[in-house]
Amino acid sequence: MEIKFMSILCTRSFPHLRRVFQEFVRCSNKDIEQIIKKEMSGDVKQAMYGIVRSVKNQSNYFAERLYKAMKGMGTDDRALIRIMVSRSEVDLFNIRKEFKETHDCSLHEFIQGDTSGDYRKTLLMLCGGQD
Repeated sequence: MEIKFMSILCTRSFPHLRRVFQEFVRCSNKDIEQIIKKEMSGDVKQAMYGIVRSVKNQSNYFAERLYKAMKGMGTDDRALIRIMVSRSEVDLFNIRKEFKETHDCSLHEFIQGDTSGDYRKTLLMLCGGQD
């Protein structure tokens, strides 16, 4: 089952996958995320769950990844840098908007409170506005 599932997730376009997920809910009365949580485990589960969440709402997926990278003690600098740089000229505005709606705090404020020095300045320039 995992091989077939992986094949579908990795070879289809996002619009096609969204329709597949809708059809899956219609046929089974269960969300694909529920099935992944129940039937899979380990790294495969995390990978599949990440792909599905990204397909369903990419801005929300990245907003959550940014939040998790900065919340609590310490910062996951690799994740923070990777997401900020890779999404900066693609859809960071949408991610910022989703971040603010989800966490009642702007991404700009979160970066400002969690980083310092030239690192902070660079991330804030990539981030853009303060929302």
